[in-house]
Amino acid sequence: MLEAVVGAIADGLGDPAAPILVVGAPGQDLPALAPPTRRIDDDVEGEGPLRGMAAGLGALEGSVDAAFVSSCDASLLRPAFVERMLALLGDHDIAVPVVGGLHHPLAAVYRIEVLPMVRDLLARKRRRPFFLFETCRTRVVTAADLKAVDPGLDSLRNINTPEEYESLVRNPG
Repeated sequence: MLEAVVGAIADGLGDPAAPILVVGAPGQDLPALAPPTRRIDDDVEGEGPLRGMAAGLGALEGSVDAAFVSSCDASLLRPAFVERMLALLGDHDIAVPVVGGLHHPLAAVYRIEVLPMVRDLLARKRRRPFFLFETCRTRVVTAADLKAVDPGLDSLRNINTPEEYESLVRNPG
């Protein structure tokens, strides 16, 4: 699944030289990934996605203005979805899909300049990405904003259980 996600992001960025990072836990076994993808490790294990975002955004500091952030289990991520999310960022700090009342912080775009706010939240033990949306200029991206590039919103679908994986293998969509 990780290789599918990395491939969709690379295709959605449209720039073969664009940096792509995979954030892993220290010692986590991950498949080998072709350049320009590189692996970095989260410096503190077990603190959730906001800690991983801090590691990734920190590693990208000075090289890009913004980053698309995804989970590794979004194997139906479409390149056009990534491209659309980047386009919708505009002059906001964050562009996050909100569908059915649920925020999708691991299918969102973050400006690198939110890194100090991420670190502040972590220092205060506020580890939910949602807390960033309260303090940053956040664009809420609706289903209507995304349907043209992903009619079924499959890019927001995570594969979290063996049953979901088996369903995906039987019907890849």
